[in-house]
Amino acid sequence: MSAPPWRIVFFGTPSFALPALNSLLEGPDKVVGVVTQPDREKGRGRKVVISPVKERALQHGLNPLQPEQAKGEAFQKALRELQPDLFVVVAYGQILPKPVLKIPKYGAVNVHASLLPKYRGAAPIAWAILKGEKVTGVTTMVMDEGMDTGDILLQAEAPIGAEETCETLHNRLASLGTQLLSETLEKVRGGNIRPIPQDHSKATYAPPLKKEDGRINWKKEAVEIDRQVRAFNPWPGAFTKLDGRLLRIYKGAVRERVLTGKAGIVVWVGSDFIEVETGRDTYLIKEVQLEGRRRMSIREFLSGHPISVGTVLA
Repeated sequence: MSAPPWRIVFFGTPSFALPALNSLLEGPDKVVGVVTQPDREKGRGRKVVISPVKERALQHGLNPLQPEQAKGEAFQKALRELQPDLFVVVAYGQILPKPVLKIPKYGAVNVHASLLPKYRGAAPIAWAILKGEKVTGVTTMVMDEGMDTGDILLQAEAPIGAEETCETLHNRLASLGTQLLSETLEKVRGGNIRPIPQDHSKATYAPPLKKEDGRINWKKEAVEIDRQVRAFNPWPGAFTKLDGRLLRIYKGAVRERVLTGKAGIVVWVGSDFIEVETGRDTYLIKEVQLEGRRRMSIREFLSGHPISVGTVLA
């Protein structure tokens, strides 16, 4: 005799959470509620933008809960009324307090985009690239009150390619996390899984990214700059200044050679790249976006913005 479907409340906000939500909506269990972050004003026009998870929930006929703080009593009352068996949490954006975690019959399962205890926090994908990791992955865990400190259920590894950006790795890990979540729920339902405590002494952290983190210091090694460009693509974008205007860099490559010893100076202008001296080796800029303009290849950029050898990026 098959077990009855679970009543699941899904917590999530960005696009990373969408594959998992879609999988649950199409699966045998019943998604009885969705929780996401409040609508926010964004951009120069301060337009109100809803989260990708809210958009998907509304398409499915679910009116999501959007508390400013998860500890509010009205929010907790609304959760209890849903009579959930399980919470599934994927990139929600708030730490859930103990009274919330005690509501579902079988607790809360979280999907995190790193191999915990490494890279706890809000931006694990970008930080894994930034730190030069060769392998990352996803973890499912039993949620507790801490920041990604709960017992591990399952993990799956994923290699980080030499040209991997945060965007491409994000998409791969979202898919991998959805597969791992399905496997986790199946094993939890069958009682075939044993949570394993994390080794907290090995924990590392991935704090939220800020726009200023994208500023390039040309005195760093070219390999570090390359990781920064890839880690911050698409947001916040690695950037420098060209003739006083902000220039975002989205793609490039490392060339192992030493020329002038002056970090930030343009040492060669090719048809498809601009070569810049760094603290060690040079960096070939291949795709950019000048302030107020669209993103484009260097070939397109140079046709309207010629640059000469000796130009200094700051």
